[in-house]
Amino acid sequence: MATMGRRPFLAGLIAGAASAQSVYVPKQSDRPEALAGDEPGFVPIFDGKTLNGWEGDPKYWRVVDGVMTGEITPETLIKSNTFLIWRGGSPRDFELKVDYRITSGGNSGINYRSVVVPDTVTPANKFAMRGYQCDIDGQNRYTGNNYEEKGRLFLAVRGQVTHVTGTRTPIVLSTLGDNKELASLLTTDWNSIYLVVRGNTLMHSINGRLMSVTIDDDAAGRTMEGLIGVQVHVGGPMKIEYRNWRIKNL
Repeated sequence: MATMGRRPFLAGLIAGAASAQSVYVPKQSDRPEALAGDEPGFVPIFDGKTLNGWEGDPKYWRVVDGVMTGEITPETLIKSNTFLIWRGGSPRDFELKVDYRITSGGNSGINYRSVVVPDTVTPANKFAMRGYQCDIDGQNRYTGNNYEEKGRLFLAVRGQVTHVTGTRTPIVLSTLGDNKELASLLTTDWNSIYLVVRGNTLMHSINGRLMSVTIDDDAAGRTMEGLIGVQVHVGGPMKIEYRNWRIKNL
């Protein structure tokens, strides 16, 4: 009798699991809807306390009040861009979310599908990178662009959907909005970046607005996987802060 009593219970568990994994069936009344929070599958890559799992020059990078902080002072000016590099993998297709805040004179960016390269200007700099970058700057001249650091340079400017072939200058296929209007959505406080990197299509969104899309068909020039890193840039004193890092591999 005890065995028989367990069968309905197990059957109920199986039925419940099947129901939880059931396929969504669209209805005519359904429309796309905003999501509160992240979709399942995102995992944190910064613990908010240390730079464990990241590698960079401690002269420029530290954790302050739970925030990843890159800073250049008048005493630590640089001649070459240097990065803090995530050593937890070399993602291929992924989604990445992070918040940033930058000083008005600052210049930074989030590199992805990137590699570490020798620095001919500053040979002691072991944290130079080449690769795709979601550009960030305090004056918002470049924020949201797709700029390939030490590579093919401007691949897409804010407000553009571009096609890159390697045989000509990238061409604009469509527009996402006016460059200045999109810049007005960026604040002097915290902003939220959302990168969607799938195959040859690279999407940069900030504060819920799509800033640029790059379709990269330059098979010889592109990279399909690589490192993630964040930058402090040549120039005057600056500070860049990052928090709430999370990634979802696809």
